[in-house]
Amino acid sequence: MNADVALIMALPNESKGLFEQAGIDVHYSGIGKINAAFKAFEVIQKTDCKTLINLGSAGSSHFDAHSLVEVTTFVQRDMDVSPLGFAVGVTPMDDEIPADIHAQPHFDHLPKGTCGTGDSFETGIPKVSCNLVDMEAYALAKVCQKLGVRLISVKYISDGANDTAHLDWEENLLVGAQKLLALYQAHF
Repeated sequence: MNADVALIMALPNESKGLFEQAGIDVHYSGIGKINAAFKAFEVIQKTDCKTLINLGSAGSSHFDAHSLVEVTTFVQRDMDVSPLGFAVGVTPMDDEIPADIHAQPHFDHLPKGTCGTGDSFETGIPKVSCNLVDMEAYALAKVCQKLGVRLISVKYISDGANDTAHLDWEENLLVGAQKLLALYQAHF
């Protein structure tokens, strides 16, 4: 693997040990934006990587279950300071980083998506415009943007972000890990 590249995932449950069995070093952030931001910063500082690759699961009522989607736009679905006159998703007084963070596409063959990140397991319609949801990607994108590191993020659609999402997510993680490993081995 290229020393300029580091791989980050939220949980060992999302890799099912397959990456480690293949000899691939994975950094696990834990769940949520704070854990993701801290681990991304730590990984970038320790490895001096130029590209951070984020693989993981996401929910979507837009994309087909079991598909892989490259995230090219990242938004916060739970930043809501609207009572003070700010649009949902906008961090007040943070002019340095836009509310919508855009990443350069890497894969020609994958559909592109806008990921709404929040510290909740989404089972309904987010307050911001997005077509897939997770709990870490925006934080990773913001850290990468601040540190000048490229982020490549691919999500396996594990569930429909609906009332059975918690059951579907767990049930589909092995298939997701297999698909994400195959993609990683073919391209990195």
